[in-house]
Amino acid sequence: MDPTLKRHLFYATSHSPSLVELVGFDRAKEIVDFCFIANPYYPTPAMVEELRAMLPTLIKSYPSSQPEQSQRHLAEVIHVNPDNLIIGNGASELITIIQEHLIQSIAVPVPTFSEYLDKLRDRRSAELYYLRRDKAYALNPIAYLAWIRKKGLHAALIINPGNPSGQLLPLEQMREFLERAKDLDLIIVDESFIDFAGDPVPSLLSCADRHSNLLLIRSMSKHCGVPGLRLGYCYTDNLYLLNRLRRVIPTWNVNTLAEYFLSQLPLTDKAYHDARLRLIDDVRALKRELDTIPALTAYPTGANFILVRIGNGMTAGELQHELLHAHRMYVRDCSNKIGMDGYHIRIASQGREKDALLVDALQAILTR
Repeated sequence: MDPTLKRHLFYATSHSPSLVELVGFDRAKEIVDFCFIANPYYPTPAMVEELRAMLPTLIKSYPSSQPEQSQRHLAEVIHVNPDNLIIGNGASELITIIQEHLIQSIAVPVPTFSEYLDKLRDRRSAELYYLRRDKAYALNPIAYLAWIRKKGLHAALIINPGNPSGQLLPLEQMREFLERAKDLDLIIVDESFIDFAGDPVPSLLSCADRHSNLLLIRSMSKHCGVPGLRLGYCYTDNLYLLNRLRRVIPTWNVNTLAEYFLSQLPLTDKAYHDARLRLIDDVRALKRELDTIPALTAYPTGANFILVRIGNGMTAGELQHELLHAHRMYVRDCSNKIGMDGYHIRIASQGREKDALLVDALQAILTR
């Protein structure tokens, strides 16, 4: 099926339609997906084979109604107190519950991951803090905090590294922000891409227990490469927040395949970090190659993707269409991001070989 026949799907969501939605399961295998953000090197082939071998048993079994065992498996590799973890059916489930039950009003820098706006009980609950393109959509946390206080808000969101910008706030800046923002009731920090920001991982998990107003959210789809398993988690030392969230988390919200994957984490932790570091190198190489294309501006990134602005007048939608139709490559058109114009695409690295093919396609399209 020609993917152009389903162009309407791009206007039906604030995200991007999956390749399966666009072209079906069979055709999706023929297209390199640079849109959806997932580690291409993890899980390892041995882990996938083990999941495959266990599939007949797992799909006939109920998941656990008690999450403690999965929390311990996860806590072992991220080095936190398992009692302060809540595991969700993807980060999106947790974001929805948090927005529904904890948020009255909140400061949101834009552009942002759209779930933080789409899942508010009332869109008027969000005060939007517009990041500037001429500043590469970078967030100045001190200026942001001053704006929050001027607006009289008591809750704030920071995505670090930013999505879709990829901009990274160093750990020391984040710690300084938390110290200065102790008067806020709630600070949500989404670190879904932080594992690709450096070595060691510059996460706030190491100091989260010292900030009672901090709620960390992380999607495992990205850094673990398992978007189909639907895994995410949040972490806080605030017992009040934990209890409120646990009261509304559905029973059996994590499926048996996901639970089994979590049980594999401790034994494969070295393989995970090897994969993470390999992908960091791939992203840096991709950034260098994109910088050689005059018609593109590739923004700095601390994530496993790169935000790119097209400078020759071609729109993001036009470039996405040509890559998909003529080159069988799928990139994220960011035109539907609040606070962003129609000339940005997001590229998630898929490994050196596939990234090189994309760079060649971009050069062919943009230099003719």
